[in-house]
Amino acid sequence: MDTSESNTQERTPDPEAARPDRRGWRRFAMDTRPLRRPAYRRLWTSTIVTAVGSQLTAVAVPKQIYDITGSSAWVGYASLAGLLPLMVFALWGGAIADTMDRRKLLLLTNGGIAVTSLLFWIQAVTGLESVAALMVLLAVQQAFWGLNAPARNASIARLVPEGELAAANALGSTVMQTGQVVGPLLAGALIPVIGLPELYLIDALALCVTVWAVYKLPSLPPLAATVKRRAGVREIVEGFRYISGHKVLLLSFLADIIAMVLGMPRALFPQLASETYAPYGEGLALGLLFAAIPIGAVLGGLLSGTFSRARRHGWMVIGAVVAWGAAIAAFGLSDSLWFAVAFLALAGVADMVSMVFRGAILLSAATDEMRGRMQGVFTVVVAGGPRLADVLHGTAGSAFGPRAAVTGGGLLVIVAMLGLAAAVPALRRYRI
Repeated sequence: MDTSESNTQERTPDPEAARPDRRGWRRFAMDTRPLRRPAYRRLWTSTIVTAVGSQLTAVAVPKQIYDITGSSAWVGYASLAGLLPLMVFALWGGAIADTMDRRKLLLLTNGGIAVTSLLFWIQAVTGLESVAALMVLLAVQQAFWGLNAPARNASIARLVPEGELAAANALGSTVMQTGQVVGPLLAGALIPVIGLPELYLIDALALCVTVWAVYKLPSLPPLAATVKRRAGVREIVEGFRYISGHKVLLLSFLADIIAMVLGMPRALFPQLASETYAPYGEGLALGLLFAAIPIGAVLGGLLSGTFSRARRHGWMVIGAVVAWGAAIAAFGLSDSLWFAVAFLALAGVADMVSMVFRGAILLSAATDEMRGRMQGVFTVVVAGGPRLADVLHGTAGSAFGPRAAVTGGGLLVIVAMLGLAAAVPALRRYRI
């Protein structure tokens, strides 16, 4: 196996940096320069396969639990059962990703996720009908995913030059958001035709393709200075100290927390669909509300050529979070379902911009020996923020009404983000 790409430097020169900007419509289209790098192209291709496959399982598990129990509460409990192992193993996985060959870690964890999907299929096809078994398998799957995500994200900086990090993040994020749209729709269409158990099997087979793509990657061992590093509690704590000593990294995490905790209103979608937008049809309204943000994110990714070459990454994050808050506030004020969907889609575009540049900051501002741990914290923030938002918005919606809660949350995002940017200039000043 060719390992000539394994020693890519942290600041890889970009031979295309001197090329003139694209002209005409091409300057708006997605920046595909990273796909010219064979190693990144393999990693991205594996993401295409799993983005849809993983969503099949994400639909199948709650559907099966609801079929067994007839209770939405148990569906919620299952979600919480996967959250704790995800958070714990994401932090530990980030430390591991800084101590061993990231390619090997990806092989092990993708293989573990594939085996778990196969076990999901076995319990379903044998008619086990055990909620406890489903929750254990979900916890194991989320633990493997927590170990996998930091290594996958941290590897990107070793596969593309610094000037292409934003474009690489846009490519990856667009695929994942597309999976969130296509996967559930495909699952809903396939269950009546082939049955629920086969969704697990399709996901397991898709993961085999991912394992093969990862196997073809170059080796990604730690750089010379980190070969002897361990992966324990001390190293995890060291990662948090590193964040506290690098303001731009801390601010990138805080920006996401502000946007998601204060401004993610998905917990209120069912109530809004049944009350505010009931004249349009509750089912139609609910589906459109849940789909609007991912659809907007996909559109933002497809048009990422308009922003992915920007060098003032800090200002891009600030602007994107403020735009997210404004779009969410406008959604809360909307009586029309179509205006509501439009504003949520705009929020999705803003979220894509924020994801792209927050991810680029984490990869460019951190040293390679810390990238795994930074991605571990990133995974915890991304997974935990929306769940905290569900609690906050659900409580606020019950107290003040759903529309007031949504609008107030959007306005709080704007105030908090502008206040943070004004108080701490490190994010404003950050550029590559």
